[in-house]
Amino acid sequence: MRYTPLSKNFYQSARAKFQANMKPGCFALFCSNDTYPTGADGHLPFKQASDIFYYTGVDQEESILLMFPDAVNPAYREILFLKETSELIAIWEGAKLTKEQARERTGIPTIIWLKDFERTLRSVLAEAEGVYLNDNPHMRASVEVETREMRFSKWFRNEFPHYTIHRSAPISYGLRAVKHQEEIDQLQKAIDITRAGFERTLGFVQPGVMEYEIEAEYMHEFLRSGSRGFAYTPIIASGASACVLHYIENDKPCRDGDLLLMDVGAEYGNYCADMTRCIPVNGKFSDRQKQVYNAVLRVMKGAKSILKPGLMLSEYHVAVGELMTKELIELGLITTEDVKNQNPDWPAYKKYFMHGTSHFLGIDVHDVGHWHKPIEENQVFTVEPGIYIPSEQLGIRIENNIVIRDGGNIDLFKDFPTEVEEIEALMAR
Repeated sequence: MRYTPLSKNFYQSARAKFQANMKPGCFALFCSNDTYPTGADGHLPFKQASDIFYYTGVDQEESILLMFPDAVNPAYREILFLKETSELIAIWEGAKLTKEQARERTGIPTIIWLKDFERTLRSVLAEAEGVYLNDNPHMRASVEVETREMRFSKWFRNEFPHYTIHRSAPISYGLRAVKHQEEIDQLQKAIDITRAGFERTLGFVQPGVMEYEIEAEYMHEFLRSGSRGFAYTPIIASGASACVLHYIENDKPCRDGDLLLMDVGAEYGNYCADMTRCIPVNGKFSDRQKQVYNAVLRVMKGAKSILKPGLMLSEYHVAVGELMTKELIELGLITTEDVKNQNPDWPAYKKYFMHGTSHFLGIDVHDVGHWHKPIEENQVFTVEPGIYIPSEQLGIRIENNIVIRDGGNIDLFKDFPTEVEEIEALMAR
């Protein structure tokens, strides 16, 4: 294993919190992800489903978690079903978790091989009133491939149609959004690795290098630091490409005079960093680049000061929009008349800042959480304002990751170079 896992106490606590929110007489099921095929006999690297990972820490395919706090038999109150290893699997893939290893990792006493799942499930069903099944209601989700969890839920509904179905996601969204200190420490590790990658690129970027060469510098640093790689597909966008919000081709040369936008993050132990930085390819900001960059930086600093417990995210985004409106007027990009006549559903500032300022961060880059509820202490958000001016081939975004605290937020990128002078000095070394 490349990373240091969280303690089994964390996973025991997470399961206990979920069970405290369950209706009496019900049990819950969570599935691992599939290993996805690419063609012929190839497969993508395995990526565990976020929820079963959150509740168990098990990073292995073909796993199922069952929680039934009201089970008569104490051994059935928490069960982890795992794929049984074999000599053949050990030779070709490497041995899977043993029962003892799984108990030590998760704190779950009852480990049963997956081949006995259906038999065990029918014993549970004999005394259950209903079941919690998992789904993915994330508002940005666009899922065309049927996941293992979707397939499992379909199977369960068809096989046992008379049981009452409850949804796990509303409970998990509330729990996963509020981070334990162990999770924050894991995020900090991912962020520290990301910082090392950024500092590596500062000495590498110069006119003529290709965007994908910069991507390779990050990957080198991430892998050598214990990360499995990028937390999401990296954006390495020079010049006009920075105005394409999800530019991922990373195949163009970096030219003298261009600004380079890098939206990258390392994963560590399945937790995700999310950073954006903009640097001048030749090491010096032009006056206009500096002017726009500093405007974005002021909005980011202002946004960080607005985020606090009790605030609604909708209120926060309105407040950040007002900060951005002021900066865009100062830059001469919009006028007070534009603001006076703006469409309330698409304010004038959206012409140059069309995405949201913040999202939840954690096991998923766009992590789960309740957008319709007030911000809570120990939730983690990105703060990432940007200004995009296609006519000037200039796109600037600056992004840090923030832990919400009553006594003052914690910036996990604290002391990270963001000022123009800091970046120029580091690139000149």
